[in-house]
Amino acid sequence: MTATAANPDRITMYGAAWCGDCRRSKALLDRRGVDYEYVDLEVQVEAAETAKSISGRTNIPVVVFPDGTHFTEPTDAELGAKLDAVGA
Repeated sequence: MTATAANPDRITMYGAAWCGDCRRSKALLDRRGVDYEYVDLEVQVEAAETAKSISGRTNIPVVVFPDGTHFTEPTDAELGAKLDAVGA
């Protein structure tokens, strides 16, 4: 299967430094040592459309998993449970 934005090879997080929820989710991924790709929407402005196409919303962060599932603005509990489920 070819990797796409909706089914990446590894966890991908779309976010921005000004976003508190993004900083919180990124910190959780970093604390857990998760191998993930961070797409900085302040640097890759066009990627905001990709994040919106995945989530159907303009809210961030959008965290996409290789199984095609995603979270938009997840709580630490939601993101942690999903990471546990996928072994990350």
